[in-house]
Amino acid sequence: MTAYIIGELDVHNPERYADYTAHTPKTIADHGGKFIVRGGNPKSLEGGKAAPRFVVVEFPSMDKLMEWYHSDAYQAIIPIRQEAAQGRIIAVEGADTIPLA
Repeated sequence: MTAYIIGELDVHNPERYADYTAHTPKTIADHGGKFIVRGGNPKSLEGGKAAPRFVVVEFPSMDKLMEWYHSDAYQAIIPIRQEAAQGRIIAVEGADTIPLA
C-alpha cells in the first residue's frame, strides 16, 4: 500500500537548499521512493496562500517511507533542509489503503 511524504516549504536560503536537494534523490531511491512533485508552481484554490514549494514523494508502503525518513543517510541531511527552509513535512497513506465501501 503506497504512502507519501508531502512537504510544504518556504526556502529562504536557495544555495543551502541546493545542497540538500543534491543528496535527497539517492536516499529516496534507496528505499523504493520516487518524486511525484518536486517544486511545482502551486496555485491556492481554497484555504489561504499556498507554500512556495511543494514536494511529494511516493513510497511502496508506510514502512518503506519510515525506513527512509529514519535512515542514517536521510537523518544526516535533515539539518541542511531545516537550515535552508521552513515548513511542514507530512506522511500520509495512499488511497489504495482505504477501503471503498
